Amino acid sequence: MPQLDFSLQIASNDTQLPNRHLFRRWIRAALRVDTALTIRIVDAEEGRLLNATYRGKDYATNVLTFPLTEEPHLMGDIVICAPVVVKEAAEQGKSILAHYAHMTVHGVLHLHGYDHEIEAQAELMEAIEKTVLSKLGFANPYAE
Repeated sequence: MPQLDFSLQIASNDTQLPNRHLFRRWIRAALRVDTALTIRIVDAEEGRLLNATYRGKDYATNVLTFPLTEEPHLMGDIVICAPVVVKEAAEQGKSILAHYAHMTVHGVLHLHGYDHEIEAQAELMEAIEKTVLSKLGFANPYAE
């Protein structure tokens, strides 16, 4: 099993956040190599600022991944925007916990180099997400 050096930063006032143990479990389920990772939970203002600064998009998005090093040892940061996760969970008819699990796995896969900008890569990334989330007891996050 890959080694994990994990820290969790809470920069959100949301009261519906998963605990550190759950984040660690979700990360481990998607890890393939030793990793040092920080997950930062933010509110919309910081999420919007980061998305605008690093992606040129002036809105808060659900998850941003910032890889610092690549394999064989990964290092990076994942930023999850709490109000976006809560809003999307409601819109998609899923639990907030299920959506946090999905965003965590999604971010870890980005850290591993997976992307969803090209259709074939998106299909592979989604297939891995479905498999990992199923093993964690969550439904297909892409089911209608």
